[in-house]
Amino acid sequence: MKIAFHGAARTVTGSKHLITLKNGKKVLLDCGLFQGLGKETNTLNASFGFEPAEIHYLVLSHAHIDHCGLIPKLVKDGFTGIIFSTPATKELSGILLEDSAEIQRDDTRFINKRRAKQGLPPYEPLYDLDDAARALEMFKTVKYDTWTRIDESVEIMFADAGHIIGSASVHLRIQEDGKTTHLSFSGDVGRYNDAILRSPSVFPQADYILLESTYGNKLHDEVHGTADTLLQWVEKTCVEKKGKLIIPAFSVGRTQELLYALNQLELENRLPNIPYYVDSPLSREATAVLKNYPENFNKRIKKVMETDDDPFDFKGLKFIKTVDESKNLNYLPQPCVIISASGMADAGRVKHHIMNNIHDSKNTILLVGYCEPHSLGGRLMNGAKEVKIFGEMYKVAAEVGQMRSMSAHGDYDDLCQFLACQNPAQVQTLFLVHGEYDVQIDFAERLKRKGYTNVVIPPIHFETNL
Repeated sequence: MKIAFHGAARTVTGSKHLITLKNGKKVLLDCGLFQGLGKETNTLNASFGFEPAEIHYLVLSHAHIDHCGLIPKLVKDGFTGIIFSTPATKELSGILLEDSAEIQRDDTRFINKRRAKQGLPPYEPLYDLDDAARALEMFKTVKYDTWTRIDESVEIMFADAGHIIGSASVHLRIQEDGKTTHLSFSGDVGRYNDAILRSPSVFPQADYILLESTYGNKLHDEVHGTADTLLQWVEKTCVEKKGKLIIPAFSVGRTQELLYALNQLELENRLPNIPYYVDSPLSREATAVLKNYPENFNKRIKKVMETDDDPFDFKGLKFIKTVDESKNLNYLPQPCVIISASGMADAGRVKHHIMNNIHDSKNTILLVGYCEPHSLGGRLMNGAKEVKIFGEMYKVAAEVGQMRSMSAHGDYDDLCQFLACQNPAQVQTLFLVHGEYDVQIDFAERLKRKGYTNVVIPPIHFETNL
């Protein structure tokens, strides 16, 4: 058996890990879109590093675009196999992949208008709505904690990863030459004190582990201070400066955490009386999906729901639907809060909101999650004085803020707790994926001190025998 790392290798996005069995069968773990890597992004997304038609099975850890976003291209380029996921992941993937196709279509049109004026050839989107629809037909759902045989020599089990609704760590039992190999892929590991979701589940002893490492050298701020910190930003920007608070937020997970925090403030009679807009049709749909799976909520939010039947709704909240409504937000004279996708501010409606409001010091751009260093959000987070948006340079006059408490990824304490169910002496190799290389180097040293003697940080397209 071999494993190859074709994405999220010494970087955070583009999750793709390919297992090739001795009998020629191929199992792909995730098929994510690369995001926020500057000029490299298009090149990385254009080529998989393997032949899609040769893949027999795709096992999807969760529905974030950096894990599922290239599935329609995989189908477009020849994949005809089965896609395994949890029920919630299938439901979320359906709306996310449709949204991704629409964003590519709209952004490509916008960019190509400028390219045409410059005499440059047009860009082509990676896939379209038909490709996304065909991909969804290939999904087969599997519940948590149930071993399922997907092939004569492969069984899989999903365990709750506590990252977003439906997210899972993936566990495989692979039989070859009379021997069973246990391989575990963490997907994205959530936090053990998440505001909404249950904590990550324990999992069986593994021979090989693929572990995400996004925050492998960091500790997050205490999550329970989220509502108070968010209130400070609302009051500072909207009440004191009379400006707009623009929050780039992933439609799945982060937006719902923000709505939950704002709802808490209303329940405590502390929410300022201003308009709150969620400018993302996808976020509205994702919030509805979240409400369909209350069994995945933690005890704290279930207690809130005893007296508040909708903990994601509050006075002053409005979901924006149409493009025209979205454009009109830029002309509103009064202070307001705009929550919009994407989380890294590299695509979607929020990119337009930043472009139209970055020049005014009254406004604030509040970053509430991980941003690739080369993404628009990453450049703002790192203190850029000027940023390029849709091919033009803009001076950064708006205040740029950051809330570290809102990450849906576990920090190094959470990741180590995730591994606490394992005996390090029985793990032959631990592969670090889904992290920046300097972070992974630091995290690898920490893991070695905990007894994991063989920690490998694979580069892109690295292949090795297991």
